[in-house]
Amino acid sequence: MTFGRRKRPQDALERWQPDDAVPAGMKVAGAWSWRILALAGVIALFIFLVIQLREIVVPFMVAILLAALLVPFVQFLQRHRWPKWLAVALAEVGLIAIVAGLVVLVVFQIRGGFPDLQAQTITAFEDFKKFLLDSPLHLTESQINTYLGNAWASIQSDSQQLVSGALTVGSSAGRFLAGLLLTLFATLFFLIDGKGIFGWFVRLFPRKARRAVSGSGQAGWVTLTNFVRVQIFVAAVDAVGIGLVAFALQLPLVIPIAIAVFLGSFIPVVGAVLTGIIAVFIALVYNGPLAALIMLIGVIAVQQIEGHVLQPFIMGNAVKVHPVAVVFAVAAGGFLAGIPGALFAVPVVATLNVMINYVARGDWRSREDPTPKDVLRDA
Repeated sequence: MTFGRRKRPQDALERWQPDDAVPAGMKVAGAWSWRILALAGVIALFIFLVIQLREIVVPFMVAILLAALLVPFVQFLQRHRWPKWLAVALAEVGLIAIVAGLVVLVVFQIRGGFPDLQAQTITAFEDFKKFLLDSPLHLTESQINTYLGNAWASIQSDSQQLVSGALTVGSSAGRFLAGLLLTLFATLFFLIDGKGIFGWFVRLFPRKARRAVSGSGQAGWVTLTNFVRVQIFVAAVDAVGIGLVAFALQLPLVIPIAIAVFLGSFIPVVGAVLTGIIAVFIALVYNGPLAALIMLIGVIAVQQIEGHVLQPFIMGNAVKVHPVAVVFAVAAGGFLAGIPGALFAVPVVATLNVMINYVARGDWRSREDPTPKDVLRDA
């Protein structure tokens, strides 16, 4: 009777590997984990570089938004046989003239109404102080002065930051001017040779990836163009709505209020409300608590129309971003980069959403130049 050779313990040890003791689920989780960590590291590094280079990134992003607004206008003029140089010049100069006109109008309106607003604010404060003295709270003037003194002391505790901020005004003004020039310069070249710049960017990628990059970039551009046009419409509705309520209450500075609301509305969800508080304050100072309450109701009503009608139906159809994503994108952008972050959060999220979906669907394999219908389908 013949028996096979018995396995030696060292043979089993040689065939056994440490990975054999790790469950399959743990291997999958580990594979996912290091990839997620690598991706998070790249995103964190990108955000860090953007924040460090914000004085260059912000003008560049503003220029892209302005180009998304002006390129269709330039193309419209060219279709009607305008020379390209003349169409570009009209778009750039017209933009500068409109913005400068709004700034001059606001400055003159505020300059003319500020002394009266200051006097009315002092009068309203004295009336409020008298109300507290006669109210059932039975506050005394010394108590009110104590509360005011504590508030002033709290402000003075941050005087170092205020002084340092005042000392950097000149530097900030210089940076703002440099950023403005960069924005106008970049916008001009986007209008002149935007396709050439994008073509150069696409050629940086490997040949096999260029079709996908080109198609996704054009898809993102279509979405960004839709966003800018729709956002201007939404901002105009907010400005007209709140401005009409202020006009009905016969408030001063109606035009600056409307312009402030228009500019603030470019920050979705919260912009119109934050700038509408200015109108509520003016109504309180000039016409009393009842007018301020009516103004507040008007601001909230306009915001509700934006949130429940304009954003879901008009903006939602234009960029295909869920309102929850809009809220969290604005909050995250504001936390990371302040006002510029809140301003650019929605267009960045909307553009990336469309680009990623376009590449994932594989449309670039059969169609390189997407139409708006292709972009918004299943976005």
